[in-house]
Amino acid sequence: MPATADLNKFEAATRGEFGIGSAAQFGSADLKKTVHVNENFRRANFTSADMRESDFSGSTFNGAYLEKAVAYKANFSGADLSDTLMDRMVLNEANLKNAVLARSVLTRSDLGGALIEGADFSDAVLDLPQKLALCKYASGTNPTTGVSTRVSLGCGNSRRNAYGSPSSPLLSAPPKKMLDRDGFCDETSGLCDAK
Repeated sequence: MPATADLNKFEAATRGEFGIGSAAQFGSADLKKTVHVNENFRRANFTSADMRESDFSGSTFNGAYLEKAVAYKANFSGADLSDTLMDRMVLNEANLKNAVLARSVLTRSDLGGALIEGADFSDAVLDLPQKLALCKYASGTNPTTGVSTRVSLGCGNSRRNAYGSPSSPLLSAPPKKMLDRDGFCDETSGLCDAK
């Protein structure tokens, strides 16, 4: 046991594993209306944290855990949220303008009314209804990555919309005739209930 405790003290003193990142623990923390501009939260834990109306603009969250966090009206503009686990996160009306969310997991998260102009969702995992809702108003190009928000979400690409990201190995694309123009199963094909 003492070896584990010593390692944790050392890791905290060196700002995370190998001196990279924060390894900070904010699980279930009350961070309402706090300001954390341009801070390093790489590999930090925000599981179930209350981040409502907080300002995290320009901050780095690479590899951080944000599952079940509530970030209603939080500001993540220009933040690097790539490779984060944001499963079941509440991001209603959050500001994600020019944020990088590449390879992030946003399954069962709620982004209703979020500002996503210039956000990069390249290879992020989103639920189909959420992705389609974001495509209705997605616009802009990310100034850091140069990727269009609409392209990163796969808007207008029926196969990608219907079957999620290319990293989903369990799903294979159906024949084109099964899909309607929005990427959903075409009921007139008679193949929608095929197993």
